[in-house]
Amino acid sequence: MKNALLIEDNPNNLVLLTRILEYAGYKVSSADKGMVGFKMASILKPDFILLDINLPDINGEEVLEKIRGQEEIKSIPVIAVTSNAMAGDEQRLLSIGFDAYIEKPIEPEKFIGQIKTVIGE
Repeated sequence: MKNALLIEDNPNNLVLLTRILEYAGYKVSSADKGMVGFKMASILKPDFILLDINLPDINGEEVLEKIRGQEEIKSIPVIAVTSNAMAGDEQRLLSIGFDAYIEKPIEPEKFIGQIKTVIGE
């Protein structure tokens, strides 16, 4: 069973995404703030990270920068899960080091398919 770290501050999204991931067979840990998520990533070393961009303390781009800057966790796939859907957002996020971009609202089957592609399942 692969381990996912979900960094998401919206309680409704957190519950929804956790249920979808667990139903698909993943073990899920979660954080509702960027720094907490970064610290959890350092400790847990999950198989992949789902990272919201708009977080209450530091944004998802800053969390990604911290992850990519730490040797033990820098190669973990990090997927942006965001409602930032302006033209160019996907390309910009991919260019700064996200492994994939998933737009909210989530379509459960497509969501799991995108994750499996990124983590090589």
